[in-house]
Amino acid sequence: MRHRFFDLAFTPGVRAEQARMGSREAYADAAAGAAMPAEALTDREVNFIADRDSVYLASVSETGWPYVQHRGGPIGFVKPIDGRTIGWAEFAGNRQYVSIGNAAANDRVAMIFMDYPNRRRLKLLGRLHVVASGERPDLAATLATPSYRARVERFVLVTVEAFDWNCPQHITPRFSEAEIATAVAPLHARIAELEAQLTSPRGWSGSKVGAGSAFAPQVAWPAEPVW
Repeated sequence: MRHRFFDLAFTPGVRAEQARMGSREAYADAAAGAAMPAEALTDREVNFIADRDSVYLASVSETGWPYVQHRGGPIGFVKPIDGRTIGWAEFAGNRQYVSIGNAAANDRVAMIFMDYPNRRRLKLLGRLHVVASGERPDLAATLATPSYRARVERFVLVTVEAFDWNCPQHITPRFSEAEIATAVAPLHARIAELEAQLTSPRGWSGSKVGAGSAFAPQVAWPAEPVW
């Protein structure tokens, strides 16, 4: 089955290297013939992007140098506009404007969305253009992130040309502070419960820790007060 992403990514130099390394046959049908039309995002891609709090954005300068930048924000800050367009509010940063300046001369960009805990990766190729913050009131409503305290300088739209899902090989699982907090919350709750029981001897009677358990308190309480 042919794939639009391969149509764009498999240049003559790439195909030559595939042939030299023995993988060309596996991809031969993917990038053969006339160019495929641009691809529309499915629910799978839209939902995946909505769960991300960052993205890597690559552009190419007028001198031919690639430039990769990290974009971050609250979960879901990159939003779908329609089946072929995604966008986000551009927050004030270090004011270098390298990606924006590159896209003004060459609007082609590549994006990588990562799900480190589940070892998933979505690659996307598209064309980027910038919209002034006061130019499109509809975008302000769609791309707003009210809970995020940052000044919006502009809105960025990317028209999707193609996308591809990568295999999980060599993706090291990593977890955000919020993900770790969610994972260990039950442990903290259990520790608090056990600590509360330790402060009161009678609290152990209703505990799930059995009398024969290694975690049961090894204390013999006297039947009569000792004077």
